[in-house]
Amino acid sequence: MTRGVYALIIHNEKKQYLKIGKLGTYLFLKGYYVYVGSALGKTATNLENRLNRHLSLTKKLFWHIDFLLNANYIKIVAIIYANTTEKLECHLASVISQLKGAEILVPGFGASDCTGKCGAHLFYFMIEKDSLINLIKTAFSEINLNPISKKINSAHNELIH
Repeated sequence: MTRGVYALIIHNEKKQYLKIGKLGTYLFLKGYYVYVGSALGKTATNLENRLNRHLSLTKKLFWHIDFLLNANYIKIVAIIYANTTEKLECHLASVISQLKGAEILVPGFGASDCTGKCGAHLFYFMIEKDSLINLIKTAFSEINLNPISKKINSAHNELIH
């Protein structure tokens, strides 16, 4: 892993209101969310380091996703990524936003530095985990990326190899 685009599959175990930085407080429904991001740097901002930061339980809350992942009852359950040096985060978010069942519950989430016209980079789905993973892998393929998926060991919040 060096550079690329990724999707975090996140499970919210409980309907709850959460404060997301300067965006404000929003209702997060129980279910699954997909967050789209990218990491195109060479060292500290490379893909592996970015994913490990998302999995870390101790980090400074900076990005919208940090506030969500820091909340109780929220867990990353899988990561799907593809190696690329192209800026495809907004393109992937656009494809995912068109998927059946995709909903934006928090307008602007993860899209404050967005170069496209994305409504958000966080999407809510009311389907089961394995179906969602397959759906997101298909979205990667639609933009000519070869998706790699990794499930997360939630007991240790680490990638299962």
